[in-house]
Amino acid sequence: MTYRAKKSLGQNFLKSTKALSDIVIAGAISLDDIILEIGPGKGALTEKLLEKAGKVVAIEKDPELISLLSEKFAKEIGNKKLEIIEHDILDFNFKAEKYKIIANIPYYITGAIIRKFLESDNQPERMVLLVQKEVAKRIVAQDKKESILSISVKAYGKPVYVDTVKKRYFSPEPKVDSAILLIENISKRLFSENNISEKNFFELIKSGFAHKRKVLSSNLKSLLGGRTPKCLETCEIKEKVRAEDLELKDWICLTKNSTSKD
Repeated sequence: MTYRAKKSLGQNFLKSTKALSDIVIAGAISLDDIILEIGPGKGALTEKLLEKAGKVVAIEKDPELISLLSEKFAKEIGNKKLEIIEHDILDFNFKAEKYKIIANIPYYITGAIIRKFLESDNQPERMVLLVQKEVAKRIVAQDKKESILSISVKAYGKPVYVDTVKKRYFSPEPKVDSAILLIENISKRLFSENNISEKNFFELIKSGFAHKRKVLSSNLKSLLGGRTPKCLETCEIKEKVRAEDLELKDWICLTKNSTSKD
């Protein structure tokens, strides 16, 4: 069956054996694992996952690819090792109690996918995603400058930049290089252990990053008002610092010391 990638669905199929192997290794997969794969494409990664996992659940939006995959993996579907579901991942609710996400995701919904599953009450224990290189660098804050995205990810788990995947290893070739991003140790312990709410935490972060050119104290005044100087002093944060210079622990402290209520 001949298949042409659909630009509208952000389809760029990975063809590097090394990159596929690196993704699987980063997933630390065992036969006890249920893997949720988003956008299996032509099944190159699916095939590698099936060699290691107990079960793979592949979510695919394109009915043409589902036909291709159903034919290619008829045996695995028959013995219940693989389940292929036609669905939009952003509208999909996964019911497994314990699972990992390993996927070459459509880049245009990277942020939405990460938010959906990290904020979910049914979080994966680990995520290994192929994303744009610059996005991965921003998430791990490689330049030591944090962002809403990096702090949001670090609130739920530990992001690791695994490796770069050059654009030539995809078909069709995208305009930019990609990277393998691992998010491990995923949980909501940060909120329970510090007795802070997710709502207050993210409300504060969004306020702090509201205007990039402004210093943190100016941005926070819209939310904290006159309490801003006292909160900064309590958390030992300089008044002229910018939001991008704060670490996760600083945002935890600020949330604890703000009086914002649910």
